[in-house]
Amino acid sequence: MPGPAEIRILRAADRRAAPWKNGGGVTREIAAWPEGAGTDDFAWRVSLAEVDADGPFSRFPGVDRILTLAEGAGMDLTVGGVRRLVDERYAPRHFPGDRATECRLLGGPVVNFNVMYHRERVRARSAVVRGELALAALPGETLLVVALEGPATLHRPGSPGTGAGLGPYDAALLPGSGTCVIRSEGRVAVVGTHVFTGAV
Repeated sequence: MPGPAEIRILRAADRRAAPWKNGGGVTREIAAWPEGAGTDDFAWRVSLAEVDADGPFSRFPGVDRILTLAEGAGMDLTVGGVRRLVDERYAPRHFPGDRATECRLLGGPVVNFNVMYHRERVRARSAVVRGELALAALPGETLLVVALEGPATLHRPGSPGTGAGLGPYDAALLPGSGTCVIRSEGRVAVVGTHVFTGAV
């Protein structure tokens, strides 16, 4: 079913798995800017990563990460020599993506929701919400909504008949100044990205 005007629905079933930059895991890209950018030339990138074994994370020069545990018991990370325990689902964690990061799984495989962005070119924010929430992109900002737990519905304010349904890990991309209302009994990730003027 098509989504509301100006809102792009990105279905989980349409994503292809790709190996990590360092070959140590599998990632599925949800959205990136510029569109079609690879792991070496994105301004921002949002993805789901499957981690099946202990080992290092890929390093991305000049990039910050916001990582949210979506499935599994969690990870014991060492980022630039500092321990960072990630054992709470749906709690975004910020850390630099260009520092050496080692991962030890706490209890089997995990799925991580990843937001990566070049800190000198992009401002990014990420939150996990539930229930009903009105969303509005800030001027020049792009919003990405991803259903992390259970289904969600999305519609334009005042237009209840033009909504779209999101299944698990489906996403909706709202351009700058877009507004919508999201409803979910589970949890939904909301990511806002703003590319600085002149940045590509």
